[in-house]
Amino acid sequence: MGTFLFTLWPFPGHVHPLVAIALALRTRGHEVAFYTGQKAAATLASEGLEHFPFRSVNEASIDRLMFSQDEVPSLLKRPLRMIALYRKWLLDTVPGQVRDLDDILSRRRVDVVVTDPTFWGPLLVLKDRGAVPVAIASFIPGCMIPGPDAPPWGFGLPRPRTLGTRLAARGIEKTIDFFLIRFRRAVNEMRARYGLAPIPGSVNAYSGQVPLHLIPSVPELDYERKDLPGCVQYVGPCVWNKPSREPASAWLDELPKDRPWVHVTEGTMHSQAPFVLQAAARGLAGRPLVVIMTTGRDRDPAAMGLGPLASNIRVERWVPHSDLLPRTDVMVTTGGASTVLAGLNAGVPMVLVPTQWDKPDNAQRVVEAGAGIRISPRRCTAERLRAAVERVLADPSYRHNARKMSEIFSRYGGASRAAELLEALCP
Repeated sequence: MGTFLFTLWPFPGHVHPLVAIALALRTRGHEVAFYTGQKAAATLASEGLEHFPFRSVNEASIDRLMFSQDEVPSLLKRPLRMIALYRKWLLDTVPGQVRDLDDILSRRRVDVVVTDPTFWGPLLVLKDRGAVPVAIASFIPGCMIPGPDAPPWGFGLPRPRTLGTRLAARGIEKTIDFFLIRFRRAVNEMRARYGLAPIPGSVNAYSGQVPLHLIPSVPELDYERKDLPGCVQYVGPCVWNKPSREPASAWLDELPKDRPWVHVTEGTMHSQAPFVLQAAARGLAGRPLVVIMTTGRDRDPAAMGLGPLASNIRVERWVPHSDLLPRTDVMVTTGGASTVLAGLNAGVPMVLVPTQWDKPDNAQRVVEAGAGIRISPRRCTAERLRAAVERVLADPSYRHNARKMSEIFSRYGGASRAAELLEALCP
């Protein structure tokens, strides 16, 4: 049996899918451990998973970088500021990651390192040292390796089906390449300090050179791409959101069942004003709906500025999706990867108000699958959000397409299939 070390950022959307894979590996008789931040300690402890915490990575600094901004920059609006954020988060933390990992590997037998695609130390350094194979286990519904069958990430662009859309995507890629010249030079300067050769293109492209690159999605949701290397394997959603022995919240059984249920969430990494929750609190108040809103565990519902709540609205910090989504008729979300995959896995159609990071791209995939409606954050008023929810409820095609995607997901195996592929890497 093998020993697998998972390396990742301690954000819930990054942690939960890898916990699902780790538990599947453990069920198959393997040993598993995690190298991540202290914020993930309680989650890992709940499943009895071994945890090596960050020692040389400043977790508090990363938290401030990621969560203290009222508006996260983007490559479209503020490209230089976004690139600076990427450098501090993705690249400047690599030496600390490598120091910690060298220490762990000196004390602990590890057969395979399984890394979050945004946790670059294993990919940029450990992989080319050759001491241990490095696999990638993504948490995002689409593959981030660039190619002509998908638009560049970060913009929420449609699938490039026509000559015009392909040329537009190519033009944006060239513009991104221009802005990233100095960043990519810094990547290779960092690699040189470890005696490693430069990589010719982007880090995302380089991630196609690992022996295994797992995508927790299906080709049907990722534009049926034919341009990916053989290491890429779609396995379907790898779902974990609470320990299996934890009972469902009893209050869910007390809610009315004669009206549609609407779940409204801004996810776990929303650092902006709670504008989606506020629009939902106003727009869905008093409607013939049961509305369950979640703020995230780190945000106090009383501080969200929701005002006096109508009797049909309930606000909680967090509710496990495995308890809530099977009863939900529509989900309103900012488009986080884990939320989107959990919703489609449960066959729930969506209203998406995508904000930053990968969310515009996740939302566009749902829209193109016919399983949801997308609203621009700048146009997310109470009236528009209510109209979108009512449209999704009234048009059965959205529910049909969401359930169709759920049925496709069920063919892929999820965490069990990921574990099967990973164990083939063991010596």
